[in-house]
Amino acid sequence: MQTVTRRRLLMNSSAILTVGNSTTTRGKPQAKAQIKGVAFDAFTIFDPRSIAMEAEQMIPGRGTELTTAWRTRQFEYCWLRTLNRNYVDFWQVTSEALAFACESTRIRLAPEARMRLMNAHLRLQPWADSVDALIQMRRAGLRLAYVSNFTHRMMATISDAAGVSRLFERQLSTDAVRAFKPDPRAYAMAEDAFQLPRENILFAAFGGWDAAGAKSYGLETFWVNRTDAPLEELGVTPDATGRSLAELAQFALLRSGD
Repeated sequence: MQTVTRRRLLMNSSAILTVGNSTTTRGKPQAKAQIKGVAFDAFTIFDPRSIAMEAEQMIPGRGTELTTAWRTRQFEYCWLRTLNRNYVDFWQVTSEALAFACESTRIRLAPEARMRLMNAHLRLQPWADSVDALIQMRRAGLRLAYVSNFTHRMMATISDAAGVSRLFERQLSTDAVRAFKPDPRAYAMAEDAFQLPRENILFAAFGGWDAAGAKSYGLETFWVNRTDAPLEELGVTPDATGRSLAELAQFALLRSGD
């Protein structure tokens, strides 16, 4: 595998990163522990919008309504099941959330239509910048892993299809600890897998709530805020924020040192 130096990567990057309450170009982040591993939420790499698009094709004019209700209940069920200690995997949570969303919106779907929407999670495509950014980080010597609510089957299916499985040291599912993010047990999987202290691990979050969870746990955190969402009012701020994995790569390589 060809080596890409950090210096060369930074010379080729013009991304602007938001670090705390300040901005940096080619970064001059605060001096902290060296980053050696990066843990990713799957949605920082894979674009979930295709699920809503598929729903809209199936139910013209009401697909967005259904997927909004579905997504909301999906995350609420994850959190409630973790709090109540009655864990089931993300695939089952997603199926049960879809059933509830159909009832709440009064949208009737045949079983085969529901399965088509479920299987849309297995056909997720990478964001346009994802693969190149992952390759750059891996070539520079950073260790990569998923820390995801997805099941192993879900992660393996989309990663294999995108050709990125080989870049990841581990594909860590919350199934291993039977607790969905933002439970601390989920983020602890990164420490256990990398055998690194948390200050040497950068967590890449897609959701603002996930960024807050990882930061509260003690991981250095980069929020890949692709949807330009507002900061969650949870009393913590990610170490850096950007709109793409390319910006994450720039930050991670700066923090990994030469």
